[in-house]
Amino acid sequence: MIAVQHIHPILVHFPIVLIYTLVVIDLVALAGGSAVTRKTGAGTISTFVALAAGLFAIGTWFFGGLALDHAEAAGFSSGIAEIHESLGGVTAFAFLLWGLVRVAFWIRNQAFRGLTIAIPLVEVGGAMLVTATAYYGGLLVYELGVNVAKTAITG
Repeated sequence: MIAVQHIHPILVHFPIVLIYTLVVIDLVALAGGSAVTRKTGAGTISTFVALAAGLFAIGTWFFGGLALDHAEAAGFSSGIAEIHESLGGVTAFAFLLWGLVRVAFWIRNQAFRGLTIAIPLVEVGGAMLVTATAYYGGLLVYELGVNVAKTAITG
């Protein structure tokens, strides 16, 4: 059975990849004149990538909290962990909300001309948020070694 503190690093790459993919899909659709708020091929793919990013982000955030609880029970404490946890929560709920907004747009099946450029701009902001969150997560693992087994380095 997988240790609970290892589920977060397994899941974490999904919302990261999905949000970056979403930005690319929507920028390409925008450049091609496609409305990603409609029930078209591009709109359907884009909408469900946005929803998947939100759902994976919530799962990742939940298991990240459990991983932090595990580390703290073993004596770990760090301000970096608090920053990462806070950014992770904001990121997860922002992505979930965005996914639900995108589903609502898709259900209405209307082209929102005024929002055409705003949609990828919001997603670029989300990509920046996930990048900041990932940066602090990387510091936890690669600088502080949180929940990582120590190995002997032989020369």
